Amino acid sequence: MAGRDDLLALLLRIGDDHLILGHRLSEWCGHAPMLEEDLALPNMALDLIGTARMCYGYAAEIEGDGRSEDDYAFLRDGTDFRHILMVERPNGDFAFTILRQFLFAAYMHPVWDGLTGSTDARLADHAGKAVKEMAYHVRHSGEWVIRLGDGTEESARRMMAALDELAPYIGEMFESDETAQRLVTAGLLADPDAVRATFDGTVSRTFAMAKLPSLDVTAGISGGRTGRHGEVLGHLLAEMQFMQRAYPGQTW
Repeated sequence: MAGRDDLLALLLRIGDDHLILGHRLSEWCGHAPMLEEDLALPNMALDLIGTARMCYGYAAEIEGDGRSEDDYAFLRDGTDFRHILMVERPNGDFAFTILRQFLFAAYMHPVWDGLTGSTDARLADHAGKAVKEMAYHVRHSGEWVIRLGDGTEESARRMMAALDELAPYIGEMFESDETAQRLVTAGLLADPDAVRATFDGTVSRTFAMAKLPSLDVTAGISGGRTGRHGEVLGHLLAEMQFMQRAYPGQTW
């Protein structure tokens, strides 16, 4: 039976995934390859950070110890974060960023779709909004995956390089543990088989049009859910948390 700690774990996992990836996308602001993407990437970042805020605000209410969403985002050390490792990877080139966004959105869309029927009213309510945002993320990033994969020789090479680099991190999205199993049983988390089937279908269709090889998801690099992160997270947090650490007590 899922309890308070299981719900808190879920909120931090989802919140951290979205916060860290949102920050990564925000780094493109003013640097994207064209004006349309200079608007689209930060807007997708805002979607992600909005979800993180919901998760952290809800977690703060459940814990009831006076912490706020800012505490979760800006005053935790790297080992306290529970996001998957893929989202903290440096942006690299545009192809890498787009493929990372596509893979994450293809995973989260069915997760949110399943959560629209969650036994937790707060999660179900937010899922109704988030599933629409993820549908746009899948469409927008998927169109770019196709354009680059089936584009020039150089764009195809970059997309293949991005896939080679990201492939070892994909399996972590589908890892399960006792916490996740209790959440599924309690109706607080989407059925993993349904999520995986939808993800596979979305990726297969897009990769076929992009002339990319079929995706073979196997066990790879993991540890993010237990707080084992790479050096790159330290650099990211040093930038993201600087103001709050340097000037304690600031609020939005």
